[in-house]
Amino acid sequence: MERPLSSPSPDGFQLRLACFLALSSGCFHLRPPRAPGEGRLAPLLPRASQRRRGWLAGWRQRLLRRSALARLLLPPPAALPSSSSSHRRRRAVLPVVSILLRRATMWLTSALALAAAGLLGLLLAVLPGRLRPLALADLAFLVRAWRCRRRLLHGKAGALSLAQRFGRLCRARPQRVFLRFEERSFTYGQAERQSNRVANALLRLPDGQPPLLPGQTVALLVGNEPTFIWAWIGLAKLGVVPAFLGTALRRGALLHCVRTCGARAVLVAHELFEAVEPILPSLEEMGVAVWVLGKGPYPPKVTGLQDLLEKASEEPVPFELSTPDSLSDTCLYIFTSGTTGLPKAARISHLKSIMCLGFYQLVGASRSDVIYVALPLYHMAGGLLGVIGTLGLGATCVLKKKFSASQFWPDCRRHRVTIFQYIGELCRYLVNQPQSPSDREHTLRMAVGSGLRPDVWREFLRRFGNLTIVETYGMTEGSVSLFNYTGAVGAVGRASWLYKKFVPFELVRYDVLRGAPFRDKAGRCQRVKRGEPGLLISPVTPQTPFQGYAGGRELSESKLLHGVFSNRDTYFNTGDLMVQDKRGFVSFWDRTGDTFRWKGENVATTEVGEILGSLDSLLEVTVYGVTVPGHEGRAGMATVVLKPGQEFDGAQVYTHVVELLPPFARPRFLRIQEHLEVTDTFKQKKVRLADEGFNPTLISDPLFFLDDAAKSYVPLTHSVWEGIAAGHVRL
Repeated sequence: MERPLSSPSPDGFQLRLACFLALSSGCFHLRPPRAPGEGRLAPLLPRASQRRRGWLAGWRQRLLRRSALARLLLPPPAALPSSSSSHRRRRAVLPVVSILLRRATMWLTSALALAAAGLLGLLLAVLPGRLRPLALADLAFLVRAWRCRRRLLHGKAGALSLAQRFGRLCRARPQRVFLRFEERSFTYGQAERQSNRVANALLRLPDGQPPLLPGQTVALLVGNEPTFIWAWIGLAKLGVVPAFLGTALRRGALLHCVRTCGARAVLVAHELFEAVEPILPSLEEMGVAVWVLGKGPYPPKVTGLQDLLEKASEEPVPFELSTPDSLSDTCLYIFTSGTTGLPKAARISHLKSIMCLGFYQLVGASRSDVIYVALPLYHMAGGLLGVIGTLGLGATCVLKKKFSASQFWPDCRRHRVTIFQYIGELCRYLVNQPQSPSDREHTLRMAVGSGLRPDVWREFLRRFGNLTIVETYGMTEGSVSLFNYTGAVGAVGRASWLYKKFVPFELVRYDVLRGAPFRDKAGRCQRVKRGEPGLLISPVTPQTPFQGYAGGRELSESKLLHGVFSNRDTYFNTGDLMVQDKRGFVSFWDRTGDTFRWKGENVATTEVGEILGSLDSLLEVTVYGVTVPGHEGRAGMATVVLKPGQEFDGAQVYTHVVELLPPFARPRFLRIQEHLEVTDTFKQKKVRLADEGFNPTLISDPLFFLDDAAKSYVPLTHSVWEGIAAGHVRL
C-alpha cells in the first residue's frame, strides 16, 4: 500500500536497502529511460543536470516497479521537498549507490558468464565428436553476436541515431580511407564534411520554399556513386526520412513510389532527371518539390542545388535535429524489388539501421579489410549492409557504379579487395566467364551474400580458390535472419536451439493449392518435421517487431498471420519455403509464389532450375508454372538462354531431365530467349512469362514441347498447341 503524500522522506539507509532489494529482485543494470523533459527540445538545463535528472527519474521508476519495499519507503516525486536535509543526504548517497550497483551488476554478469561457460564446456564434453565442431561454431557466432549487439546498443552511444553515429565514427578516424569510387578516394573525414554540406544546403532552401522539418520524407533518386551516401546521411542529419527510389523506375511506377512514401520532395541526380521530367505535372499537383543535384538549366519550379552545395558550410548541423524520439521510429524507406507487382515501401527503424553497423563484424571481418560493393545502394544489401556495415567496421569500401564480370577480378587485384558482397547471380556471371590462368591470383578471402546456388557455389570455390563463403538470409522488412557461419554448401544458415532463442522462427506446413499455410480443425498451423519443406514465419513481438509498409494498412496486414499456435499470437509471413535438416542446417527451397502443383505433387522451381542449369549449353534458366486448358494445377515451363555459339539440342535436354527429374517435375514446355528480364537486384521476373504461357500465336520466341514418343523436345507448332488445348495431346 502506498504511503500518503504527507509521509516523511526516507533516510539514506532506507534508500540503500530499497536499492539492494530491487537489485536482488531482478533489477539488473540497464540503460535508464529518458526523462520526460529530456527530448529534442530540452536544451534549457545544462547537459550534466539533464543526465542526472534522467538517471534519478529512471531509477525511481524502476525501483517503484520492481520492489514492494521501495514503494513503501519512497513517496511520489511531488512529495520530495528539494530543500529538505534528507534530500541533501540522499543526493550525497546516490553516487555511491550508483557505483555499488554497477559493480554488483558487473560481478553478477561475470559470474553468470563463467557459469554458462562451464556448463557449455560440460555439454561439449559429452557431445559426439562429429557434433563438437558445430557446437563450437554456434558458440563462437553467438558470442560474436552478443558482443556486437552490446557494442551498438549499450553505453553512451546507445540512444544515438544512425546519422549521429556516422559523424562520431568519421571523426574518430578522419584520415582513414572510407570509399573508393572509380579513380577517386574519400576519407572518413571527407565523408563527414560532404554530408554536412548537403545538410546545410537543404537547411537553407531558396526563398519561397518552406524549410525541411524533422520527420518529413524526401525521395532519393541517385545511382551508385558517393553522392548517394552524402545525400542520404545529409538528409538524416536533418531528421528527414529518406526514401530510396530504384533508378530503373519510370512514369507510373515512379509516381506510385513517390506517392506511397508521402514524399515532400524528390532529390534527383542530374543524369537521372530525365526519369522525373515526364511526371513533373503530376508531382506539381501532389505538391512535391523537385531538387536536382546539378546546375541545370531546368524547367520552372525545379530547383538546381549545385550552387547551394558549393556555398554550403561543412560544419555540423544542430545535433538535436537528428535525435529520434525512439529507436523504433522510421529511419528510412526501402522499396521492395517489385517481382510480383508494384514496389512497396518498407519501413526501416533506427534500431534496424544501427544494427547493420555490425554486419561485417558479425561475419568475421576486420578493420583492415577492403570490401567490394557493386549492388544497388537503394536496396538493403548494398546500402545498409554494404556501406553502413563497412562504416561500422572502420574498413574501406570499393563502390562500383554497376557490376561487371569482366572488370571484377582486375578491380580486386588493383584495390587488393579482401571481401566481396554478392547476390547469387553475380557469382554465376563470374563462373560463366572464360577460364584464365590468373583465376586464383587475387587477395579475396571471403564472399558474403545471399542466393548462391549449390552448383555455382562448388564451381566458384573450384575456380577461384578455397575462399570463405558466408551465405546469409534476411528480408528488408522481416526480423528473422540466418547466417551460414560453417561454410556448409547449399545452406543459408544454421539454427541451433540456442540460436532460435535469440532469433525465433518456425517452419509450418504450406498448402500450395490454396496459397496459404495449412491449418487443422482447430484453425492452428502445424510445424513440419526435419527434412520437410515448410513456410518460414517469425513471431511479431516487442523484441522482434514488424514495422510494416508505408501506404494502406492492408499492405502490412497481408504479410501477417494471426492465430498461428494460439489465439493471441501474430507471425510475419516471409513467403519463403525452407527445409531444416537433422543437423540444424536451413536451406532455401522455393518462393511460395513460384512453387506450383502438377499431377498431385509440389514442384520447386529452384530445384528444377538447378538441374536444367547444369547443362553445358545453357547460360540462364528460369522455371515457372503455366495453366493448361482442361488440367488441374500448373505444368512446368522453362525459359532458357543459350550460351554463345551453342544450338538447342532437344534430345540432349530430354535425356538430361528424364534422368534427373521425376515425371511430375519435368518441364513440359521450353522457351528460348536472348536474355532474361531481371530486377535491380538480379531477381528473375517470372510473372509476365507465366501470364504469356505457351501459346505460339502470342509468343514470337522459339517454343518446344516435351514429346515422350520422340524422346526429345520438339518444336511447339500451332497444331500441337491446338491438340493440347483440345485435350488430344497427353501431358
